[in-house]
Amino acid sequence: YAEEKAHKIGKYFDRPLEAHVVLSVDSRERQVAEVTLQTRRLTIHGREETSDLYAAIDLVMDKVEQQVRKYKTKTRLQRRRVKG
Repeated sequence: YAEEKAHKIGKYFDRPLEAHVVLSVDSRERQVAEVTLQTRRLTIHGREETSDLYAAIDLVMDKVEQQVRKYKTKTRLQRRRVKG
């Protein structure tokens, strides 16, 4: 399930992406999902903790995807300024 979600984030990048996903269960109430994405120029880290592991995966992937979109928008705007 986590691998499927990570592949969806890969669509934002031209080159292969390195992703580390750590899923852990501290107790019945604390299920943790951590994701670290690495590219040549960028490292993004996200961590979520909930009572449901699938919910934690969804939340952390949403958080990481939001960071990726923010980075891509920022770099796109910077390229426009340089060209214009």
